[in-house]
Amino acid sequence: MSTTATPKGAAGLRAKDAKPVSAKGGGLAGWVDDRTGAAKPLSYLLKKVFPDHWSFMLGEIAMFSLVILLLTGTFLTFWFVPSAGEVIYNGSYVPLKGIAMSEAFRSTVDISFDVRGGLIMRQIHHWAALMFTVSITVHMFRVFFTGAFRKPREINWVIGTVLSLLAINEGFTGYSLPDDLLSGTGLRAAEGFMQSVPVVGSYLAYAIFGGAFPGEAIIPRLYTTHVLLLPAIIVGLFTAHIVLVAVHKHTQYPGPGKTNDNVVGYPMMPVYMAKAGGFFFIVFGITTLMAALVTINPIWLYGPYDPSPVTAGSQPDWYMGFADGALRMFPGFFEFTVFGFTLSLNVFIPSLVVMPLLYGIAGAYPFIESWVTGDKREHHLLDRPRNAPARTGLGVMAISFYLILFFAAGDDLMAIKLGLSVNDILRAFQILLIVVPPLAYWVTKRICLSLQRRDRDLALHGRETGRLVRTAEGKFFEVHQPLPEHELWALVQHESGKPLQLTATVDANGVRRPGAFKERLRGKVSSFYFADSVDPVTPAELAAAHHDGAAHEAIEAPQEDAGQWVGQLHGGADERPETDAYAPHEHQHDHDHEVDPDPTTAR
Repeated sequence: MSTTATPKGAAGLRAKDAKPVSAKGGGLAGWVDDRTGAAKPLSYLLKKVFPDHWSFMLGEIAMFSLVILLLTGTFLTFWFVPSAGEVIYNGSYVPLKGIAMSEAFRSTVDISFDVRGGLIMRQIHHWAALMFTVSITVHMFRVFFTGAFRKPREINWVIGTVLSLLAINEGFTGYSLPDDLLSGTGLRAAEGFMQSVPVVGSYLAYAIFGGAFPGEAIIPRLYTTHVLLLPAIIVGLFTAHIVLVAVHKHTQYPGPGKTNDNVVGYPMMPVYMAKAGGFFFIVFGITTLMAALVTINPIWLYGPYDPSPVTAGSQPDWYMGFADGALRMFPGFFEFTVFGFTLSLNVFIPSLVVMPLLYGIAGAYPFIESWVTGDKREHHLLDRPRNAPARTGLGVMAISFYLILFFAAGDDLMAIKLGLSVNDILRAFQILLIVVPPLAYWVTKRICLSLQRRDRDLALHGRETGRLVRTAEGKFFEVHQPLPEHELWALVQHESGKPLQLTATVDANGVRRPGAFKERLRGKVSSFYFADSVDPVTPAELAAAHHDGAAHEAIEAPQEDAGQWVGQLHGGADERPETDAYAPHEHQHDHDHEVDPDPTTAR
């Protein structure tokens, strides 16, 4: 056994460096590494490979918007006064002079008119908040429709769902702080939601507001929640989200050379870092441009909050609209009295139950799909939405459900502008909420299946050229151009899900097996997912189509070919013979190997 010790620390890491570093820089780096061990993880991070696709920038927009929020929010805290104490305004905005208001409202007006750059900072902060929320939402759409939430990324999906829910609540606490007439109306509605909690609702509202509404405690408490509690949780979860992305490897869209065992793209340093840095300034610039050109939340026009006025046409921010719509559409007969207690379930359920329920279902979906499909493998290649028609249909169904709730929040404005009965509009939305989501699911699934059949036909026969050829026998046929190899790969690389086969519900002795009901339920749901699946083209079908070139007729391939092909694609036990047309790549990559090709060249 050798007793030679391997050099440790910065000196050992630098022993094999091709280029010497400067004494000052190397000494400082070595000093830091000896005490923190940061060289190895930093090197790993800088060499990390990231795929290059525009849809991955949606998550970056959310991250950059969060940075903008932290920067502008820090600026605003220097002048904002989180107090509900009453003062008389004598600032530079003449229409409000001499009016009694809270210190929170006065400080917000002062920031807007008397602090240099205050108004633009307020508007950047508000627009960045909207950008943050919408980018998280659209990013979740991308993750859902491409199946990026599958193993090993279920935890990251749950973190993203919680982040989306926290972003909504952070937005609500933020626009409630100025204590203007609009935000005060929102707080009044929130107090009503709290009072609808069965039995303890009035005590809950009294405790949170520090007395009878509006009280003087809610503004300081909202301020602490908005600038300290929720941001700390959001930043912590965002950091965990990014760390898990680095640990799990980044997902990538299917293509030649891309497998579940590699990542094809650019390294973090210098390419991706430069692109991300430039993209940050683009996001910051566009947000600033919107803030400079489009006024948002002009509180000086609303005036300070007063419980007596009723703001006609007031609407919550878009991300709270669906909850308001659910509140308006929920049937009123759910309010009744039991043992002397009035249970306002018609308010409690849509306002305080619907939102966490919907987000809970969204967070649990990866585990539901894994249970239905029985798929426990790791997935690093993304799905094309058309190749998962049931999942895509469910996603569109959820979006249509949300949109109907959102538009229902404006039923009063629609009634005023269109001259219609608000009750008739509300009834129409209630009917649409029942009819449209299932219809959206069915239509979306049929479109996905049609696109799959189109892809299958395209893979077998190629593109139509419009050029007719006459054979010696006098027959005519159209010449089809074969697809390029990288396009063909995208059409055939996916798996075709099959419904789970139901097993016998009783054993050999006729005794009912434990778990039989669960298995039967799982089989029915699996059939719901995969009953109409379209198999991808197999090599045998492709060879038959090419062999009969005149008519481009494909023979029916044996079913086992598809299983062998899937086994080869995903590294399973079954090996499918590789043909020239389906050669995935000329190189084989080891597990967890990341490559950095030039994406503009075919590999």
